[in-house]
Amino acid sequence: MPIHFNDLDVVSEVAGLSSALIVPCNMCPAATVAVREKKPFMQFFMSFLKSPPFEQYIRELQSRLRDKGVNTKVFRSNLYHQWFMCMWTSAQRNKLQDATKQHEAVIVLGCDSATETVRDSVKSTDCKVIEGMKTAGIMNAKLRFHLPCNVSFEDCKIVPISQQKKEEAMPN
Repeated sequence: MPIHFNDLDVVSEVAGLSSALIVPCNMCPAATVAVREKKPFMQFFMSFLKSPPFEQYIRELQSRLRDKGVNTKVFRSNLYHQWFMCMWTSAQRNKLQDATKQHEAVIVLGCDSATETVRDSVKSTDCKVIEGMKTAGIMNAKLRFHLPCNVSFEDCKIVPISQQKKEEAMPN
């Protein structure tokens, strides 16, 4: 099942910057937002291979950043096999590196592995890498198909990752 995330405050992280590139992983963060919003993850007839709740989330993030004077663009990976940022091809990583040259920061919407993919891709630039989400656990849910070809997650539970359980059990 997908990784589940909590949002991080990226607006304060970009304070003083004028541009940022939003780089979303299209699977786990999209599933997180769909579950949180209690909306279908995908609606094939309305938005083929895009998650409407996640697209709305990205638009709202762009609006909040614009209100703070930060211009944004979204780096898209529309091909199905490039949905998982942690498995991007070298060509996709090079494309990201080229895109970051026009921005001061990159906001990653994804897991630690997605952030590592971005860091590796932009290490030769002066771009600041900002994590937009933090792993909260792994989603355990029932996948449901509804007419007219909508995909949803139901009865969702967040299962902590083993390392998180150990850290939470340790006294400070």
